[in-house]
Amino acid sequence: MTQSVWKLVLIIPILLLISLSGFKGHDTSQEKPGVKWFTIEEVQQLTKKEPRKVYIDMYTDWCKWCKVMEQNTFTDARVIKMLNTKFYAVRFDAEGKEPVEFQGKTYKFVPKGRNGYHELAAVLMKGKLSYPTSVFLDDNLNLITPLPGYVDADKMAPILDFIGNDHYKDITYQEFLARKK
Repeated sequence: MTQSVWKLVLIIPILLLISLSGFKGHDTSQEKPGVKWFTIEEVQQLTKKEPRKVYIDMYTDWCKWCKVMEQNTFTDARVIKMLNTKFYAVRFDAEGKEPVEFQGKTYKFVPKGRNGYHELAAVLMKGKLSYPTSVFLDDNLNLITPLPGYVDADKMAPILDFIGNDHYKDITYQEFLARKK
């Protein structure tokens, strides 16, 4: 064989591999399903078309327990399923600098001390700026309740069930838990 034939013998399989790899579909079988996060602006539009409760994860960049909750609670299959089916989930930086329009009012960042806070976070957390805080809104974007502090997946799953399935309208959380046993 001549040198040019050898080059073709070596180059053709390489070119075939390269071209075929471009046709390979995106393999999602290895990807973990996660919480579908929306912005507060997107949620206002979505609830008009398909009313659903809203879960807001109020966090800050410096909050250790916010990061732990993100890594542990929001990766749990039960939590993911409830948040994606019964709620619109929002991650909201409680110290975010950008103005946000919510329910026809514009909320802004308020500089205070080293960090400051976002007015919308203060309103939804009833002035008690504690991170993380889980905020629950009904399908009309009215506040149901803020829940301050880290919540692990084993505690979050029944809370999401309690609120997501409207049990909170008829019974207390303690009664709900007693009935689940």
